[in-house]
Amino acid sequence: MSLYDAIAGLELQIDGVELERREVSVTTGFQRVTTTVVLEGAGARGSGEDVIYSAEQHDDYPQLRERGRKTLDELSAELEAYGFEDYRRWAFESAALDLALVQNGTSLGGALGLEYRAVRFVVSTRAEVKPWLALYPELELKLDPTSDWSTELMHELASTGRVRVLDLKGQYHGTAVDQAPDPVLYGAVVETFPDVIVEDPALTPETRAVLAAAKERLSWDAPIHSVADIERLEWEPRHLNIKPSRFGSVRNLLDAIDYCRARGIAMYGGGQFELGPGRGHIQRLASLFYAEAPNDVAPGVYNEGGPRPGLPQSPLPVVVPNGL
Repeated sequence: MSLYDAIAGLELQIDGVELERREVSVTTGFQRVTTTVVLEGAGARGSGEDVIYSAEQHDDYPQLRERGRKTLDELSAELEAYGFEDYRRWAFESAALDLALVQNGTSLGGALGLEYRAVRFVVSTRAEVKPWLALYPELELKLDPTSDWSTELMHELASTGRVRVLDLKGQYHGTAVDQAPDPVLYGAVVETFPDVIVEDPALTPETRAVLAAAKERLSWDAPIHSVADIERLEWEPRHLNIKPSRFGSVRNLLDAIDYCRARGIAMYGGGQFELGPGRGHIQRLASLFYAEAPNDVAPGVYNEGGPRPGLPQSPLPVVVPNGL
């Protein structure tokens, strides 16, 4: 039985919907806004978080019309008619899954017969890493190389032995974090960090040539929304960054996890700067399916300021309530 088939028939009762807006000014110079969708029914609540990055898209929020008793799969089919983009679809789908699990008195792990494990996490930062490592020598890092990285900086970072993932941002287009294809940068990354996962390169004739020897270390994130997207990749992947909100539906997410497990594709979790319940959701999903991977799911306090004592360390214990 597939993972999705194991939960598709869970029933839930929806009596009402609430929306909770959260926002915070972040260090990268933008106002982060998310909307938490809360589904209520039979005295229970289920939550999901919409992580669409445009603040304006959270201003005039759509309402869910569906009410009554139905299965998770039936509600998912009804959501198709709304035409939501994946981030928004995930907010409603994860809220529905959360509510269904709460109303049925179980957790996702309980429904699937899987055990929760402590989650290994990395910290994603564009800041100077020395102050972080001075406080937390065992901290593992995910970094975003850019064309202005010097040879000296790369060797300095490599010498720490704490870098686990390098995100080239080559699959982002029209965002503040785009990094244009740069074969010089790519070649330096591959050579200087011989054991590090290299995420989301752009594939051009020039970059393919320097990446060919590192194909087993390449990983993909931004292009992956479904199994079909995995199958469309030019090079068969050995690693994937699984960001649940990119998949839109619970079915798409669990089918992709099934696909990776069957083919030995190593997965690790990723986040979207969640401000609400979505952060706990991605941590618990990592706990079930890829707990020992370099998961970019660090507790939200890491986004709230610079290096300081007392922050939670990896591996992160997971509190498992009923629900997602």
